[in-house]
Amino acid sequence: MPQFTDNDVERYARHLVLAEIGGPGQQKLAAARVLIVGAGGVGGPAALYLAAAGVGTLTLVDPDTVALSNLQRQILFTGDDIGRPKVEAGADRLTALNPRVHIETVAGSLTAANARALIAGHHVVLDGTDDFQTRFAVNAACVAEDVPLVSGALGRWSGQVGVFTGRPCYQCLVPEIPPDAETCARVGVVGALAGVVGAMAALEAIKLITGAGEPLTGRLMLYEGLSATARTVRITADPDCPVCCGSR
Repeated sequence: MPQFTDNDVERYARHLVLAEIGGPGQQKLAAARVLIVGAGGVGGPAALYLAAAGVGTLTLVDPDTVALSNLQRQILFTGDDIGRPKVEAGADRLTALNPRVHIETVAGSLTAANARALIAGHHVVLDGTDDFQTRFAVNAACVAEDVPLVSGALGRWSGQVGVFTGRPCYQCLVPEIPPDAETCARVGVVGALAGVVGAMAALEAIKLITGAGEPLTGRLMLYEGLSATARTVRITADPDCPVCCGSR
């Protein structure tokens, strides 16, 4: 287990006094490796909170560069980052926030061909992408590698967060790509919603790593920003799911 310095004890003091985390939980965070797929609206705030929490290694996967239109909701970046690869700019910001966190970067897309290799060796995967092909590839690889998946999505004024550990999996929830799939670029999104969903996703990852509380395993939290309401629904395993029907 990583050894804490006096500065670490002061930095994580508010975690250390929590009965559900304490010293053992903070040690688990320091030893953890989390893969974040998509360093955008969901992945950015999640990465900031996971770095602040002291997660030992964060791996950022994203093929894009920072654009001016990102800054309305992607708080990992500033105007000076426009044109830079998102993973590069994100790594600089996260290191400035917490130099003790090791940041690994992949300036490319996660695909069905490379997903298992990228996910292997991580303790949790957090998917914040808005592309269903990528979500399906992440889910299938997480099931195959037996790695918990935290999935966050948003659009317009609503968002959702779910945790998948084997069965049911994400494809039980979304069996195939919806023909009317919406993207933030097409339908819009209120910027602050990204922070809400990203923070909730980070919280679920922290709970999975430390063993605190009850993660959203097999459940989906639905948040509606316009009415300030939230509800949680249970996800039913698809008996014919091509991804997880043979898993636990």
